[in-house]
Amino acid sequence: MLVLKFGGSSVGTVHGIEQIISILKDKEHAGKVQAVVVSAFSKVTDTLIDLAKRAALGEDYAVSLESIKKRHKECSAKFLKAQDRKNADKEIETYIIQLKQVLDGVSLLGENSVRCMDLIMSFGEKLCACLLAFIFSANDIEAAFLDARSLVKTDSNFGRAQVLKKETEENICAFFKKSKNNLYVVTGFIGSTVNGITTTIGRGGSDLSAAVFASALGAKKLEIYTDVDGILTASPEYVKNAFLIDEISYTEAMEISHFGAKVLFPPSVKPALEKGIPIIIRNTFNPQAKGTKITANVPAGKYPIRGISSINSVSLVRIQGSGMVGVAGFSARVFGAIARKGISIMMITQSSSEYSICFAVLPQDAPKAQEILKEEFAHEIRSGCIDKPVVENELSIIAVVGSAMKRTAGISGKFFHALGRNGINIVAIAQGSSETNISAVISVSDEGKALNAIHDAFFFAQQRSVNLFLIGTGHIGGTLLDQIAANSEKLAANMIKVNLMGAANWDKMVFSANGEGLDPGKTKKMLTANGPVKGTEVIEPNHKGACAFIEKMASFNLPNSCFCDCTASEDVSALYEKILNYSIPIVTPNKKANSGTLNYYKRLISYSKQKGIPYLYETTVGAGLPVICALRDLFLSGDKVKKIEAVLSGTLSFIFNSFNGSMPFSVLVREAKNKGYTEPDPRDDLNAMDVARKVLILARECDLSIEFSNVTIEPILPAVCFKAKDIETFFHELEKCDADFEKRRIAAAAEGKMLRYIAVIEKGKAKISLRAEPEGSPFRSLVDSDNIVVITTERYSKLPMVIKGPGAGAQVTAGGVFADIVRTARTLV
Repeated sequence: MLVLKFGGSSVGTVHGIEQIISILKDKEHAGKVQAVVVSAFSKVTDTLIDLAKRAALGEDYAVSLESIKKRHKECSAKFLKAQDRKNADKEIETYIIQLKQVLDGVSLLGENSVRCMDLIMSFGEKLCACLLAFIFSANDIEAAFLDARSLVKTDSNFGRAQVLKKETEENICAFFKKSKNNLYVVTGFIGSTVNGITTTIGRGGSDLSAAVFASALGAKKLEIYTDVDGILTASPEYVKNAFLIDEISYTEAMEISHFGAKVLFPPSVKPALEKGIPIIIRNTFNPQAKGTKITANVPAGKYPIRGISSINSVSLVRIQGSGMVGVAGFSARVFGAIARKGISIMMITQSSSEYSICFAVLPQDAPKAQEILKEEFAHEIRSGCIDKPVVENELSIIAVVGSAMKRTAGISGKFFHALGRNGINIVAIAQGSSETNISAVISVSDEGKALNAIHDAFFFAQQRSVNLFLIGTGHIGGTLLDQIAANSEKLAANMIKVNLMGAANWDKMVFSANGEGLDPGKTKKMLTANGPVKGTEVIEPNHKGACAFIEKMASFNLPNSCFCDCTASEDVSALYEKILNYSIPIVTPNKKANSGTLNYYKRLISYSKQKGIPYLYETTVGAGLPVICALRDLFLSGDKVKKIEAVLSGTLSFIFNSFNGSMPFSVLVREAKNKGYTEPDPRDDLNAMDVARKVLILARECDLSIEFSNVTIEPILPAVCFKAKDIETFFHELEKCDADFEKRRIAAAAEGKMLRYIAVIEKGKAKISLRAEPEGSPFRSLVDSDNIVVITTERYSKLPMVIKGPGAGAQVTAGGVFADIVRTARTLV
């Protein structure tokens, strides 16, 4: 024998009722269901509450009352004909008249008591169950209406009445024993006192009603139907990749339902648990799905937790003071006072020093709880040994649930790391001694971010996703987009996913509007297209510039975000500190931040280390060459850098590698410009400012506290070349220098040497100069525009470490940036 329960989302539409009829007629259920417990039509209970409030205020409620009648009669007309419809409509009219009489009384008194509210709300279930009994019978399912108030007995705690188990079970057993009907359509949610006064057993109480009937009747199983396939690992409203839990224990189900899983009313588990009756959570609109089975004994799953849940609106009440420490019975006074006023507490935590106690309640109960504690501890507060109780609002509780947690080390660590890594502050923590859940109180604004971060950490630990925001889609940024698009399948094979959530150039910003991410292969066109593209949000530039992009990125509040700056803008780099404060990692080839003031550089590095927020800038020196990470590894392994010598400009490398006397120096510079090795104005390369920035970054990585002004630059060219009014005038002045360069080249060649422009970091100083390098020098091995970094350390003293390769170019630089973006994913788990 089976008991089925259908909620408001199932009975609230014609399609839903058609599905219920189909379920009751299928092979699995036909002739086996003794009770169908139903809620009111969806939204009807809310309408009834609104009606009562309007009546108490003396406002008109006729239109809303008529809408309830109309909705039920339209449903009657859809399923019933002739006399059946007349009979059903007559019952509907009777209930509406009764409801109106109650509302008229409320209006007359100008007051609506909790007791009266229970009576008003009961009409939703009565209207639904009565109508469905007619509809089932008209569709060849013999059914009778059963008003549960005659059987389900409760105490008189109106609004949250407790079911009197013994009396209720005796009533149900006696009724069904003498019953001649095969199936009853039963009102959920409502009961009555022993004196026959209508009560309700709390919102969601239809689940409990069903469990009470299943327990009393000794049902084989209880099936609770809703509009989802069962209990999911997290709320799909927040977590798009949440998936079905096949089986879950009673204890786990109670925990996960207590903390916000809306498919099950927590108290409903208890009656079934006591009788060992399995509960199946199923989908009315997808009855083929097997749903989630709740039983006593559940085999261990493949994950250390069963699911994640949350309560998205709580307040935290805190009381503290030295007068609490070591005082026996203090907690009893706190919670006794709260209990006497009927306030339900959702979570409790106390410091081990006994200096403070805090507990979570519903926001509407918080002011009352605060006043109760003020009254209870008035003497202690006046004497100063206890502070006045404090209330914190706009909070959420998140909880991970699973019985396997008690035998699995590292669950708490993973839970808190997922939150901390994403900059989510924890206000309070609690864990039961049974170790089936860990709960944390956080800001309500971080709820969605936290749920996604934790869900990924536990259920997709092998798959790491990065939500990328890119500013700068020019040469390097555009190439990066191409590389991401071309390598998405390869990344997926390695369980890494890069979701491009936003991109910007100096003319426009585009963001993903549906959470699915932008197509990196089409993003450059989106930024030049007229009007928005489907699934995107386009923002035109404003006076805030890059700051507007940063604020929009922060407003997404996504876990595992990453900001990538592929500009050379000082305005953008000035925002790095703000971005890190949002707990968003930064990946950049932009040298301006790390070669700016020493104070700003140190603040960025310090914040990144203290908060564990990645700040990756490998490509600021040597493009894709692993220079900075090599220096870090040497430092971490205890080695000490003595000297760094390097060629750090691809332009200057090409010029001096090719300067062999076959052509004048000025002609060689012009050739480098024509090949695209220089900036549009070659002086931007020949002034060595870019090299100086790179040298400064390396020096700071070697723990040298120097400013840009401390880098000694030996000019390659005379000042007159840099002062030329335009590029052609510059080349004219440069031609005048050809003889001097040739003289220096010949002098070097006479000694078997060649000229190279080399940066040196040694003995706390940084210098860039033109040197003549002998045969066998590593700087003589360079080809074309290669860079080279030679690192001499205490360990690498006789044979220095040499890092050599292409140090410029969009492909290698974008590749290095791409690698850093993927590297941020390593910190996610």
